[in-house]
Amino acid sequence: MIVTKRLYDDGHIKEFDATVVACVPCEKGFLLELDQTAFFPNGGGQLADEGTIDGVAVKNVNEEQGRILHLVDSSFVAGESVHGVIDWDLRFGRMQNHTGEHIVCGVAHSLFGYENTGFHMGTFGITADLSGPLTEEQVRKIEYLANKAVFDNVEVTCFYPDENELETIEYRSKLDLTEDVRLVRIDSYDLCACCAPHVRRTGEVGIIKILSHQSHRGGTRLLLKCGFEALEDYCGRCASISAISASLCAKENEVAEAVEHLKAEKAKLDYQIEQMNKEKTLKYIKRFKGTDSNVCVFTDDLDADGLRETVNAGKLLCNGIVGVFVHAEDGYKYCLGSNMLNLSAFAKQFNSALCGRGGGKPEMIQGSVKASKEEILKFLSAEEV
Repeated sequence: MIVTKRLYDDGHIKEFDATVVACVPCEKGFLLELDQTAFFPNGGGQLADEGTIDGVAVKNVNEEQGRILHLVDSSFVAGESVHGVIDWDLRFGRMQNHTGEHIVCGVAHSLFGYENTGFHMGTFGITADLSGPLTEEQVRKIEYLANKAVFDNVEVTCFYPDENELETIEYRSKLDLTEDVRLVRIDSYDLCACCAPHVRRTGEVGIIKILSHQSHRGGTRLLLKCGFEALEDYCGRCASISAISASLCAKENEVAEAVEHLKAEKAKLDYQIEQMNKEKTLKYIKRFKGTDSNVCVFTDDLDADGLRETVNAGKLLCNGIVGVFVHAEDGYKYCLGSNMLNLSAFAKQFNSALCGRGGGKPEMIQGSVKASKEEILKFLSAEEV
């Protein structure tokens, strides 16, 4: 069995030449195997590289027992020479993020002894799971030291120690590895087992920003972005703050305070509206008198809570059906209540007769009807109060 030579150990290889070992049809196209490749396959929480081989788009890359298989749409002939081109912008962005994650987890390990228990790189950023809890202050300290590592511009090296040498080296790893272990060393900051491409010096990572942190399975999950992705995220946030600043007529550094003021004003208005709604509800409740008949209230100004409260109050005085109807664009929203009649069973008949929809519990149903006041009163044999 031929084991594919991994050119992506040097993450800065953008193009390469190779010989086709095999190309077989599959459900989604063809699986192309080369004697060597710079395309990183799916693995370790990172998606495969993208790019082209002789101009044909590489749709996916996976590894099977040392063989790296490229999913393509066209067939290739075994023995022919081909030229591969990596999507460099995508590759470099992922290297920035992945090396940045190593720095962050290495710093967390040095400071608090925490292990990295999970890693995933997606379009939303990187999640890194640490084995212990972190406070906001501790997270900011990790972030500061991680960015210091960037400014120090230290060397990043990838190497394969032999089995004897490996036993003498202390390194981070989520798995119990014994052979073909590839270590990524970030001078003075981290040493971790990893199969993915990385930058050559930490200065290439650019800014490292931890966007959020939360408790996760007894530890902490960090969400971070690095390099150009962090810059893009920062630009987006600045644009949002600028728009909010203009909308609130507040300076950008005073936006949070302006929002809090707006929330306080909204809470005050919400309370006033609540009191007004209670007054409206009480006005309709006062209309009810003791009766065995069905009674209805028609209104334009009750909210959903007021509608239910009015029905519940009416049920205490009326032994028949109590209906409250709020005028809508093409009919009425309704709430019916009764202490005597099972309204769940009545709902189908009521909705069918009045072009309505809705339902609920035996003591109360809600919905809407496309009918006039006169049609509603006639069907219910009710009086309006």
